[in-house]
This record gives sequence, C-alpha cells and structure tokens, in this order.
Amino acid sequence: MIADNSTILVTGAGGFLGHHVVKALEEYREGGTNGARLDIKILTPTRSRLNLLEQDHINTYLFKQQPDIIIHLAAQCGGIGINQNKPGEFLYNNLMMTTNLIEETRCVLPQCKFVGIGTVCSYPKHTQVPFKEEDLYNGYPEETNAPYGIAKRVQLEMLKAYRAQYGLSGIFLIPVNMAGEWDNFKDESSHVIPAMLKKFHQAKISGAPSVTLWGDGSASREFLYAGDCADAILRATLLHDDQEPVNIGTGREVTILELAEKIKKVVGYEGITIWDKTKPNGQPRRCLDVSRARTGFGFTAQTSLDVMLDRSYKWAQENEVL
Repeated sequence: MIADNSTILVTGAGGFLGHHVVKALEEYREGGTNGARLDIKILTPTRSRLNLLEQDHINTYLFKQQPDIIIHLAAQCGGIGINQNKPGEFLYNNLMMTTNLIEETRCVLPQCKFVGIGTVCSYPKHTQVPFKEEDLYNGYPEETNAPYGIAKRVQLEMLKAYRAQYGLSGIFLIPVNMAGEWDNFKDESSHVIPAMLKKFHQAKISGAPSVTLWGDGSASREFLYAGDCADAILRATLLHDDQEPVNIGTGREVTILELAEKIKKVVGYEGITIWDKTKPNGQPRRCLDVSRARTGFGFTAQTSLDVMLDRSYKWAQENEVL
C-alpha cells in the first residue's frame, strides 16, 4: 500500500508510458482508497536532474529525495528499424541505467520498493503462444530486438539477486506492445501503431495511391492501451511483492495485416497497402498469458484495440505530430 507521506520516484516520467503512470498516481493521490486525498509526493525528474548513466548523480539524488518507491520506466527503445541500427547503444544504455539505479537504491535506500518494467521483446523468438512467464529463458530473443530484450532480462535477474542477498523489494512487470496518448511518432524510432498511423495519415493528406509497410503482414502482435498498463503498474505497486515476472497485456492478438486494415479505417485512407517482403516481420507471434496479473493483483485490461487506435489518432492530430 502507498501510505500517507510517501515519496514516489518515476524515472522516464516525461516519456510515453511515464505520462500515463504519473496521471494514474495523481488520480490515486486525489482519491486514495476511501475518497480522501493522500499526502503523496511524486518525483518526475528530467534527465538533467537525474542522469541514470552516472552513479554519483543517482546517489546524490536518492540521498536528497529519499523516495519510498521507485517506478523505473526510463529506457531507450523503439521499433525494428532503430533496434537494428543501434543494437550496442540500446544494450549499453538500458543496461547501465538499470544496473546503476538498482545498485544505488540498494546502497542509499535498502527499504525502498523497486518496480522494474521489462519488455515482451525479452521472450524467445519462437515462444509458444500464449507466452507464459516461465518461458522467458527458453531460447534467444528475436534478433532485431535481442540487445534491448537481454538488457531487460538482466534487470529481472539483478532484482532477484538483490532480493536474495540484500533484501531489496523488487518486482518486475512485462508489458506487451502499447499505444495511446503521448506515443512516439518520430520516423526513426516509432513503434508499429504510431508508424502506421503516420504513414496512412500522410498518404491520405497527400492523396498517395498506396502505402508500403514492412514484412508480409502475417506476424501477430498483442496491443495494450498505455493507460491500462499504468493501472497495472499502480495495482502491482500497491499489492504485489514477489520476485517472479508478471505479464501485463490483454491476452488477445491481431495480425499486422488486420492491424493495418483497422488503422486505414480509423484514418480514413482509401488507397492500397503494399507489403515489402524484403523487410523483416520481427517475432512471428506475440500474445501473453495474463492470468498471473489477474490473480496476483486483480488486473484486467479494459480498453479495446479499436478504442486505443481512435484515441491515439485523435491525440496525434490534436498535438500535430503526424
């Protein structure tokens, strides 16, 4: 439970998921568990205030702020293209941010609760669907995302090791692919939904007769509304304290071909879709077993894929990022 006078540090608060988590925490602070406002301090430092690549910087910040809970969202991530172009950077930066923060938490705040966020990219390429948490180490991750996925695996193992040796209370959640407001629509680093929304929107505006997408459309993905993920993170922070990883998702998959058709409808694009089969599909299928989250802390995703796509597109239009 998050008590009165608690201080919560959210790394990566200015990012996509961070916006949703901070919103969920603010709503919880205003309503608490019985409608009474809680005296909770939410720390949302920028990179200049808290540089996770510098241990001394982390040490000084934690000693000064004394958070009771750390929700670690900060990460360097993106779609297939940028993962292929920057594998070393993705591995190093994600690994160092996480290991530095966990180590300094152990040194400065051994009673702090650490909420670690993993990635579905950590699962082996050919994991049997639905992905169960115990399958996490049954093979090598899909090659285009492997460095990022392995860095997140290390976070899980570090939290387990630090719980065993130092008594650090660390939990680890594995969200599936997300979309929603505040998503990243940059050409070089966006994930599949914002990338498609932008391509179809620009084709609609320009009157282009076709849109070219990567792969052949046969791969499947599961998508979670980021606001629902924030709800899962809050629930786990309040109710969960176990070292084993927990999947966070909807438990429903859709092919990329089907997704493209849904996005075309949302955008209102009437041209044709061309599939560039020289480009990678990525992992063949992704769909999670979400029973552990449901039984462990009562999380069930509430937002449908259609609603999520509609919210994402409206937000992108209103914020002129397309």
